[in-house]
Formats: sequence, C-alpha cells, structure tokens
Amino acid sequence: MKPETTCIDGLKIILPDVFEDERGYFLESFSERAMQNLGINAKFVQDNHSLSLRAGTLRGLHLQNEPMAQTKLVRCTRGAIFDVCVDLRNNSATYKKWVSVILSEYNKKQLFIPKGFLHGFLTLVDNTEVQYKVDNFYSKDHEYSVRYNDPELAIDWGTDAPILSDKDLNAPFLSDAYIIVDEVKV
Repeated sequence: MKPETTCIDGLKIILPDVFEDERGYFLESFSERAMQNLGINAKFVQDNHSLSLRAGTLRGLHLQNEPMAQTKLVRCTRGAIFDVCVDLRNNSATYKKWVSVILSEYNKKQLFIPKGFLHGFLTLVDNTEVQYKVDNFYSKDHEYSVRYNDPELAIDWGTDAPILSDKDLNAPFLSDAYIIVDEVKV
C-alpha cells in the first residue's frame, strides 16, 4: 500500500497494491501491518456497506460526536463517488477546509479519515456500493449531520439537485450544529 498525501494533515489517500492478469485482480483492502507502516494505528471494530441505486445520491455530511467519534477507512467497491471530508478539528491549521477525491471500483483508492472530520459522498453512477471500516461503534445519540450545501463550507458538489434523505435535507448549518471534536492524534 502506498499513501498519497492531501492538503489536510492526517487525511490520506491509500493506493493498494493491485495484482492483475487476464482473470481479474487481487488486492489487500486492509492490512493492519501495512497501515501501521503508513503511520495509521486505528483499531477498526465495524464494517459498513451502503448501496445507492441512483447517480446523484448524496449521503452526508455526517460525523459522530465525542466520545463516540469515528476514524474511517472508505472505499468504493462498485461504481464511483465524489467523496468529501471537512476538517473540524478545533486546533487544526485547516479547520473548516475540505478535500474531495474520486473513489471508484476502477481506481481502487481508499480514503483514511481521522476523527474530527465531517464526511459525505455523492454517487456518480447508478448502483454504487461503498464500504468502510470504523474504529468506534455507531451511536445514534452521538450522530450529527451538517447541511451539504452550507454556504460557510462552500463545497462544490457539481449538482444543485442531489437525491437526499430527509435527515440530510433538514440537517442544520454548521453555525447551528452542536459538534464536540477533540484534537486526536492518529
């Protein structure tokens, strides 16, 4: 596995080693040893899998408040997504800055997202599947969302009419959100 840095400290794009031949390919999607070699020491406890039937489905922006905050390792196993992470770590030099990356079944990139980030993605094709690991269990009591089109964040999703859940459509703007983020070392 090889890391690609982003302009936000701790947020990493992971490129797995892919072995391809006429039959298809093989890759390790996760290796604790390889992650440790990249300076990632998260202990993942849950795998999540989502299917979005239609292109233009937007899921996010989500996070879990402390003490149930989550580190994530995200990959797209079918289709393609425009993945967005917003840094909400209070003491970060990139506070409220966002990064986007295309994750797809073809480029096989993964995104390592430390605790303290809002996360969301927009599907680019029909029948897109996203799988991700988290290092803390889901907690409805600690879950929080921020509106995808918050003008303070000014994320360019490339669409004015995404397909949204009621929860995401009615999420508060960041200025109205109650988010607890500690500075966390990864």
